[in-house]
Amino acid sequence: MVDKLVSYLESIKSRDPAARSRWEVLLYPGVWAVGFHRVAHWLFRGELYFAARVVNHLGRLFTAIDIHPGAKIGRNLFIDHGFTVIGETTEIGDNVTIYQCVTLGGTNPANGIPGKRHPTISDNVIIGSGAQVLGPINVGVRARIGANSVVTKDVAEGATMVGIPARATLVEAGEYQKGFMPYGTPCSERFDPATQQLEILKCEVEALRTKLATLIEGSESDRRNRA
Repeated sequence: MVDKLVSYLESIKSRDPAARSRWEVLLYPGVWAVGFHRVAHWLFRGELYFAARVVNHLGRLFTAIDIHPGAKIGRNLFIDHGFTVIGETTEIGDNVTIYQCVTLGGTNPANGIPGKRHPTISDNVIIGSGAQVLGPINVGVRARIGANSVVTKDVAEGATMVGIPARATLVEAGEYQKGFMPYGTPCSERFDPATQQLEILKCEVEALRTKLATLIEGSESDRRNRA
């Protein structure tokens, strides 16, 4: 138990440059929120739904993080700061990082139909602050969701998603393996999908201009030779 706790705190410390010690990390609201959820989820699985909700509400009161007791959470979840909402049928893998004001929300919450309504987040995913991941979608391993993005469709493994609605940036193969990306947001214009498309169009126009100039030069050379 102690070894698991130490390993968990170390995993958070490695992702947060502000953390100076494990004792400091132990005070993080995200750590306490996950602790409350472990108890609430255990009660939920035992069909003690009211007790699970009581623990859930206590956790939300103390941490400003609302995790439904039914949500399934893997190892080493790091919720940085608070004001995060995680829905009932959400599934979260290992080593996931979630920043503040994120919603892992469901669709059609009032229709009373049982089943999967919330997203499945795979291992090593980073979700930036203010992002909204909605519906029973799958977010692939090591994907990154940029700050304030709205994701409503499946996310491929290793993709970086930005915008409203979120679109994948044109990241080179293996780019996602090059280290941790705070807030899931690449700090470069080359990762913006709109900018990338404009750059592609610009390159295509330049290529067409070069080809047209070559054709015109060849035509004029032929005309001069005939003259």
